Amino acid sequence: MKKNPWIIPFVIVLAAHLLALLLRVEMMDRITKPLIVITVAGYFFYATKNVQSRLKVWIISALLFSWVGDILLMFQDKKSLFFLLGLSSFLLAHIFYIIFLHKVRLAEKIKPRLWTLLVVAVYYSVLIAFLSPWLGDMRLPVRVYGMVISFMLLLALHLLFLANRKAGLCIAIGAILFVLSDSLLAINKFYQPFEAAGFLIMLTYGLAQLFLIIGASDYLNAASSRK
Repeated sequence: MKKNPWIIPFVIVLAAHLLALLLRVEMMDRITKPLIVITVAGYFFYATKNVQSRLKVWIISALLFSWVGDILLMFQDKKSLFFLLGLSSFLLAHIFYIIFLHKVRLAEKIKPRLWTLLVVAVYYSVLIAFLSPWLGDMRLPVRVYGMVISFMLLLALHLLFLANRKAGLCIAIGAILFVLSDSLLAINKFYQPFEAAGFLIMLTYGLAQLFLIIGASDYLNAASSRK
């Protein structure tokens, strides 16, 4: 695959956003945050421009709802409803990622692995048990969201057994980073704010989206070439 020119805008935008968070420059923060997913989408469209696959619609949908979620969460400090709406938007994004991952797993005939279920179940249970006393009215939404993203992680770990090792590894790394980002966000919001939380949350989030898209693009190109 040719070098993707969208990687440079992605690095610039993510670096600018992280710098805005560190320096607390609100205007720069609000301008750069929505651009992260836009540059990732640019990467995906460029990387798969010669690929004809119905699977692309699920990735595009996941990116679209991630972008909407990013925008909604920018206003959560003004009204708590925006957090719930942002959470819902990301919930849909994860569902679209789940559909893509599930279809890939079936297409590649990857059998279920018990160890992946155990790892994900333990992580989810420990995190929810830790956060539950501080969730209040958000207990149910957070638990549901946690279950959905955990299922996304479960499917992504199965793709470590893809014949295309690079694609599977990138997808798994992306899913792990996404879960880490959301876990940090939940701890910062519901348990206790901590230093550099915004920086760490957005660093892991930006890289999560990129790795998922690199893996998905690589898989789609390889699958297309087999036809």
